[in-house]
Amino acid sequence: MTPKSFYTFLLGLATLALAATLPPTDYDVIIVGGGPAGLSALSGFSRVRRRAALFDSHEYRNGPTREMHDVIGNDGTPPAKFRALAREQISRYDTATFIDREILSIEQQQLADLEPNLTTTTTTVFRATDATGASYTARKIVLGTGLVDVLPTTPGLQESFGKGIFWCPWCDGYEHRDQPLGILGTLPHIVSSVLEISTLNTDIIAFVNGSHTEPADAALTLQTPHWKAQLAASNARIENRTIAAIERVQDGGRVHDDRARDQQFDVFRVRFTEGEPVLRNAFLTNFETAQRSRIPAQLGLDMKDGKVDTSVYSGMRTSVPGVFAVGDCNSDGSTNVPHAMFSGKRAAVYGHVEMAREESAAAIAKRGLSRRAMEKETERIIGNELEDLWDRAKV
Repeated sequence: MTPKSFYTFLLGLATLALAATLPPTDYDVIIVGGGPAGLSALSGFSRVRRRAALFDSHEYRNGPTREMHDVIGNDGTPPAKFRALAREQISRYDTATFIDREILSIEQQQLADLEPNLTTTTTTVFRATDATGASYTARKIVLGTGLVDVLPTTPGLQESFGKGIFWCPWCDGYEHRDQPLGILGTLPHIVSSVLEISTLNTDIIAFVNGSHTEPADAALTLQTPHWKAQLAASNARIENRTIAAIERVQDGGRVHDDRARDQQFDVFRVRFTEGEPVLRNAFLTNFETAQRSRIPAQLGLDMKDGKVDTSVYSGMRTSVPGVFAVGDCNSDGSTNVPHAMFSGKRAAVYGHVEMAREESAAAIAKRGLSRRAMEKETERIIGNELEDLWDRAKV
């Protein structure tokens, strides 16, 4: 090959590269979180052959739960079994990748630094770094990083959480119906908890752990004037003593009654700093939650009541273009498995269409640039040192 023909060949390759106006990335989308929301997003992207990688730290809010409920087709399925089956099915798609590592940071890349000669700037590029220090790039990010329940340090509470002590009546309440129930939380949140559980339990004690003070009583009365009558109508009473410990007496996952269908018979003993203990079969909790991951804060996402705000933009989009938030880490107010899957699929649909529009815009921009214009730009980039290029190519 002569220097001239070599240069012509090189010029052709460089011109084609210049015409590709979208920056190269490892994946089209990176999904952070391997719960139902993240799995649903991965499935949705894979169904339209998007190169998607799901990073799973194996931390799940419903991890301690015995079974999932109110999930059509999977009622009573253990969460781990559900996730394993989902991964098995999604693995059939050749564009889906599972990486069992925690993502520690995500930063948005400046397109000018990645490729100074891009003819379009409508896309976004992010770099994610995992716990081993490895990094990956993608055009879109889907956060399914979830929440954590901020539990008091009461001895015995953390150990039993998710097994007879739960925060969602729809998820776990039915299995403890018609049993003596306790509610754990502060006075201002008790009324809503009683109303949620009132069709399942009629023997209810609200353990408010010393939060029933005169100022708290007055504030709640101002907000909900008839709250005491509401509690009385549901046969709920308040226990204001300070809790010293919650002891498990019986494991409902091991004790069954053949006469009762789909019931779990846990037994707990509540000990106080003074006075006699109280027995309950289950507890509904009403505690604060927090973001499990620091990534929303790192990206500077707008927050709403401690959750990633997705109320302003459609399709689970956040305040940062190219970033979506799904599952209970976002602000749409619904925290259950069916909704998590819905939000993941919704983000996949909107994310796919968003990328398709970017690709269409890039193709149109490429067609609008004449070949001679691309050749001139290529010459500027690689220079005209033919002999030097030829000598280097022969080595």
